[in-house]
Amino acid sequence: MLKVEYHGHSCVQLSDGEHSLIIDPFLSDNPVAVADPDAIRVQHVLLTHAHGDHIQNAAQIAKSNDATLIAIHELATYMSWQGVKAQDMNIGGRISLGYAEVQMVQAFHSSAVIHHETKEIIYGGMPAGFIIRWNGHTILHAGDTNLFLDMKLIGERNAIDLAFLPIGDLYTMGPEDAADAAEWLQAKQVVPVHYNTFELIQQDGAAFAKLLSARGIEGRVMHPGEHFIL
Repeated sequence: MLKVEYHGHSCVQLSDGEHSLIIDPFLSDNPVAVADPDAIRVQHVLLTHAHGDHIQNAAQIAKSNDATLIAIHELATYMSWQGVKAQDMNIGGRISLGYAEVQMVQAFHSSAVIHHETKEIIYGGMPAGFIIRWNGHTILHAGDTNLFLDMKLIGERNAIDLAFLPIGDLYTMGPEDAADAAEWLQAKQVVPVHYNTFELIQQDGAAFAKLLSARGIEGRVMHPGEHFIL
């Protein structure tokens, strides 16, 4: 049993009833989120990259749970400076969480912590995605990315049961490219993320699911607060 819960934007929480992890927690300033960051209970916090709409509540959740934060080296180091228990890794590497295995894979995007008040930009390392193997399931969270040809290699080497793919366009790939990504990844099921949080990334999730269906792929549109059992 694996519970899959969507908290809006790119924030996903996975749980087997005893253990739980959260990816890219952005809740406090997320206009569509319904979860209270103080109510989140996890053992690990995974971050795909350093932008504020992916890390906003990471330190808060990690500290309140005494959880370990996992991110690429530069971002993990930055988060450790915030008093977080952090484990760094890098693209291609794997780490065992005890209850699941996590592999970091590439994504194409940018990554930095931006302090608007001081006009300071802190390099956050390379952006990434995560392949999570848990209870016989293989799950891909692609992070913020565009379409890239090595998605075919990732699909050939991993039997992906569920993929979280961004469709918002402008800052990531849009629905058409995400449909190609789903096909190249050979994902059995796809949940669209990183859309409809703000006006600039408005998309039709149901229309995206139809694009997937035409390719023989199941699309599952989730609303913030919804969950299902994989």
